[in-house]
Amino acid sequence: MRANRLKQIWSEGRGALNGWCSIGDAFTAEIMARQGWDAVTIDTQHGLIGYAEMMAMLQAIGNTEAVPIVRVAWNVPGEIMRALDAGAYGIICPMINDRAEAEAFVGACRYPPDGYRSFGPARASLYGGVDYAEHANAEMLAFAMIETGRGLANVEEIAATPGLSGIYIGPADLSLALGGLPTQDSDDPMRLEAFDRILAACRKAGIRAGVHTNSAAYSQTMLARGFDLVTVGSDMRYLAGGRRDLAAMREWQAKR
Repeated sequence: MRANRLKQIWSEGRGALNGWCSIGDAFTAEIMARQGWDAVTIDTQHGLIGYAEMMAMLQAIGNTEAVPIVRVAWNVPGEIMRALDAGAYGIICPMINDRAEAEAFVGACRYPPDGYRSFGPARASLYGGVDYAEHANAEMLAFAMIETGRGLANVEEIAATPGLSGIYIGPADLSLALGGLPTQDSDDPMRLEAFDRILAACRKAGIRAGVHTNSAAYSQTMLARGFDLVTVGSDMRYLAGGRRDLAAMREWQAKR
């Protein structure tokens, strides 16, 4: 079976760099994956992406070395299984609040006896290999998102869920839960304290910790803080970044 490169990166003591796709287009996903990210996540929660677009994007990413990950819209077993059957090598599941929800999520990612995933890896076996069924439980990553007050309060028991690969922080929703604004890349002491609590829970449980960021600088800070996976940027942000060139041109025109 095709090995999960993220596990190899972590075994070498390196942090993994993740790109993010919110635009439902295979060519956009291919461009992102060709940039050299360790992983590329397809966002079917807040991204403008349906199942058919997700499948095409997984095929595009599958032609590169980037590990394909899908953030599902919710903790719905059928949705999780369909993303895995389409070839995702990792699932990020939003709004996990307690151990029971974490167990349900992990179970949907694992074949029996480790879980209750239904067998039918339609594209996954083409991407992963003919022995996919034998090794999928060990290779698939399951990241629970901590982004609510309840999730933070229960983070230690969530992190200890058997089969959970890691916790991924959604800073915007977590900030809302803490009474702040849904901002990214904040140095607010309350938010950083929450980050450290989540990191400590992950370390104690022997699992990985990931975080969503909005810049290379903040990603570097988070890796130095101890995170194993950082999402540095997204297709939408990079496309919107073209405004800098437009602003420069407007300024040049105004001076003529």
